[in-house]
Amino acid sequence: MYSYIKGIVTIVEPSYIVVENNGIGYMIFVANPYSYKVNEEVLVYLYQQIREEENTLYGFKTSEEKDLFLKLISVKGLGCKMALPMLSGDNMDGIHEAIESGNINYLKKFPKIGDKVARQIILDLKGKLAGDENASKQDFTELSETLKSLGYKQADIKKILPSIDVSKTLESQVKDALKLLLK
Repeated sequence: MYSYIKGIVTIVEPSYIVVENNGIGYMIFVANPYSYKVNEEVLVYLYQQIREEENTLYGFKTSEEKDLFLKLISVKGLGCKMALPMLSGDNMDGIHEAIESGNINYLKKFPKIGDKVARQIILDLKGKLAGDENASKQDFTELSETLKSLGYKQADIKKILPSIDVSKTLESQVKDALKLLLK
């Protein structure tokens, strides 16, 4: 399984780009191929779909875009070829908002997304997209409380929070925070 590829764009077509890395050209289907330029060095986040007679790479400019794509394809009835066009513009915030508010009409504006699939997207993903942001805040709340119990002031804690990696365990976050607070 590939995570990302860094290389030079050699071909831009209506539905895909080719990125050359170490003399090998990788055909990558992307939401908006014309946002890439030939001879430009790029980092493309990848999702590899392997089927019986097909091995396809789908590419994304950001890891957030890839994460949304992965959530979309987890929806029953929504495959890669239907989910990719949903990311063609700067639609990520709009998609999040439409799912959370239950706006079926917004989702139906995308190609091949009908009433049934739009309802299924909302049913499967409502509350799951915003959950990531809340988890980050929750982690920092727990970290803040731990640091306060150790005698640190809220103002000092607030200053160092942006430097803390949210993906680490609480124990690692506390160690990193203490290093920053002791400077």
